[in-house]
Amino acid sequence: MDILSTVAIIVAAVLIGTVLQRLSGTGVGLVVAPVLSLLLGPAFGVLVTNMTTVVSGFLIMLSVWASIDWRKFWLIIPAAVIGAWPGAWLVGMLSAGWLSIILGSIVVAALLVTVTLRRLPEATGRVPAVTAGLIGGFFNTTSGVAAPVMVVYSRLARWDQLSFAATLQPIFMTMGAASVVSKLALGSVSTDGDVGVPFGVLLAGIVITVLAGILIASRLARVVSVLFARRLALTLAGLGGVGAIVRGVIDVI
Repeated sequence: MDILSTVAIIVAAVLIGTVLQRLSGTGVGLVVAPVLSLLLGPAFGVLVTNMTTVVSGFLIMLSVWASIDWRKFWLIIPAAVIGAWPGAWLVGMLSAGWLSIILGSIVVAALLVTVTLRRLPEATGRVPAVTAGLIGGFFNTTSGVAAPVMVVYSRLARWDQLSFAATLQPIFMTMGAASVVSKLALGSVSTDGDVGVPFGVLLAGIVITVLAGILIASRLARVVSVLFARRLALTLAGLGGVGAIVRGVIDVI
C-alpha cells in the first residue's frame, strides 16, 4: 500500500469516527480501532487510534471543562498509566494475527456489554476506580477500546451521566498519551507503521482531521438523530471487530 492510500485510509477512518463520536457519544476508539486494524495492521492501527483519542479528548475537554469531576479523574488515571505498560509489552510480544484476534474479541465483547448491560450493584470508593483504571489502561493500549470498562465503572459507582461524559474526555486523552508513550518507549510499534508516513505528518493530519470531524458533526447534528448515529457506529464497530478476528485467525493458521 502506497503512502497516499495509507493517509487516505487514516483520514477517512478518523473523520468518520470523530463525527460519529460527537453525534452519538460512542467512543471514537470503538469505531476507529477495528477499521484501522484491518487496513493497517493491529499494532499501527491501534497506535493511530490512541493518537486520535489524545486529540479528540483534549478538544472536547475544553468545551465540557465545568462538568469534569477531577477527583474521580485522579483516582482513575494513575492506575490507567500503570496498566498501559504491560499492554505495551504485550503488543510487542504478540504476532499481528494474535493482536487482531485480541482486538476484535475486545471490541465484540465491548459491544455486547454496551448493548446488554443492565443495572449493576453499587460499588463506590477507591478500589473500583483503580481497578477500572488498570483494566482500561491495559485495554486502551492493546486494542484502543477503553470506553466499555469506564461505562461499567460508571454504573457501579452511580456516576452522574453529565459528569461522567465530561470526565471521560481528559481520561481518554491521558490514556491515549500513556498508550502512545509506552509503546514507543518499549519499541512495540514503529512510528510510521512500516508504511512510510512520518510521525510528525501523521500527528498533524490527525489534529486537522479531528477538528474537521467536530465541525462536520456540529452541522450534521441538525439533521441526523443520535439513535441513527449510535446504531451506525455500533454496526461499523461490530463489522470491524468480527473482521479483525477473522483476519487474525487466518494469519495465525
